[in-house]
Amino acid sequence: MNGKGILIIDFGGQYDQLIARRVRECGVYSEIIDYDRAELARIMELAPEGLIFTGGPRSVYEAGAPSVDPGVFDLGIPVLGICYGAQLMAYLLGGSIEHAPLSEYGRTSVSVEEDSELLRDADRLNTCWMSHTDYISSAPEGFRITARSGSCPVAAMEDTGRRLYAVQFHPEVSHTDHGSEFIGRFVSGICGCARDWKMDSFAEEQIEKIREKVGDGRVLLALSGGVDSSVAAALLSRAIGSRLSCVFVDHGLMRKGEADEIEAVFGKDGPYDLDFRRVDASERFFSQLTGVSEPEAKRRIIGEQFIRVFEEEAELLGKPEFLAQGTIYPDVIESGRGKSAVIKSHHNVGGLPERMRFRAIIEPLSTLFKDEVRQLGRELGLPESLVSRQPFPGPGLGVRIVGAVTPEKAGIVREADAIFREEIKKAGLDGSISQYYAALTNTKTVGVKGDFRTYEYAVALRAVITSDFMTAAAADIPWEVLQRVMTRIVNEVGNVNRVFYDITSKPPGTVEIQ
Repeated sequence: MNGKGILIIDFGGQYDQLIARRVRECGVYSEIIDYDRAELARIMELAPEGLIFTGGPRSVYEAGAPSVDPGVFDLGIPVLGICYGAQLMAYLLGGSIEHAPLSEYGRTSVSVEEDSELLRDADRLNTCWMSHTDYISSAPEGFRITARSGSCPVAAMEDTGRRLYAVQFHPEVSHTDHGSEFIGRFVSGICGCARDWKMDSFAEEQIEKIREKVGDGRVLLALSGGVDSSVAAALLSRAIGSRLSCVFVDHGLMRKGEADEIEAVFGKDGPYDLDFRRVDASERFFSQLTGVSEPEAKRRIIGEQFIRVFEEEAELLGKPEFLAQGTIYPDVIESGRGKSAVIKSHHNVGGLPERMRFRAIIEPLSTLFKDEVRQLGRELGLPESLVSRQPFPGPGLGVRIVGAVTPEKAGIVREADAIFREEIKKAGLDGSISQYYAALTNTKTVGVKGDFRTYEYAVALRAVITSDFMTAAAADIPWEVLQRVMTRIVNEVGNVNRVFYDITSKPPGTVEIQ
């Protein structure tokens, strides 16, 4: 770090990289290290201008709970504790932590003191994002309580003399009012960091890292045609040029017409100078998924089959030593990074088999969020039509079919999804909704069509608004649009007689239904 930027100490929180992202939005460099690597000597060697403690799934008073050397508070470096990090700060400095009589999850009203150094200029009654089962019941000596909620006596506290600050809520998520301002005030105002970190410097650093890692070797890129893998292709192409081969695996679980669209863009008649290969492996994937209903099992099967296809293609290409993927940080964090809890294994992270023929995996985007990937794509000169493309998971419709996956079910959800996307676009809502799709539930219900009893599937519609895909709120789609979608789906798609709209936020839900 060379004495610059913010060091983020990770205690297994789901939002650790989101904190880093908020710091980078301030134009300040940041690094994340796990708590068990954050020895005092290491921190002093890195010489950061400030420290941030992340959240985490444990209780600070449990035996073996993640912790740090209390001497960190005597280094003279400003510290901001968030959620678990706030509780740890209080616990190590003599405060009290207890199991909360009422847990707080989601949007919570917090009463803020006007003279708080960290929270000043916030609304007197601020809306914050909470996610905790323990709380600080009493602040340590020297701290002043600067915010409270109805169920949390210490929603924020600070010791300005020692430049120690703690918030029980999550300022890094978009649902906390003034959250980015709080982080910006800590980073720039309290820590005095210069705002000199930019995305173009990230691209330059990654290109150099790729060249150093690959050397004279060749890379096979798993190209899905989505935003992430396309940006990865542009970055790798700039780094190693013609030593990059791109393989698109058509697993039979793509959206309607999408496989042909991808080939039109990246194939031999497209505008890109790529070694593009399309592999039709649909029968192989459906065969492996036969009778498999458990979501994690499906993801792992899809992940392994992707790798096996890539290995086979690698044999034909002269055995490239490296496999590249467009993995981004929400994939990593939900699959379980370091001490973080596993939310769901992504096919390109937790779904990878332990034994592969490739020497190493290259994931140049694995520290970025979706909006940062889009920004990087623009820096690399990719067209806006590609950079702003609607997200689509690597396992495709396989994670949008609840229960066992079959070609018939894939056909149902493919047609329903096409109708939903078409009507959203007709209504002019496609630019304001972050992600939207149709999923097939594993529920059959009784219905009536043409005076006859039916017993058919229910389709679930999902649409969310989010800036980072770590938290999300259901989109408020006009009723008349939902009615049109419902009417078209039950009339035009076979074996469907009911349509639901999923209004669950993230958390507690996830963006994808599985």
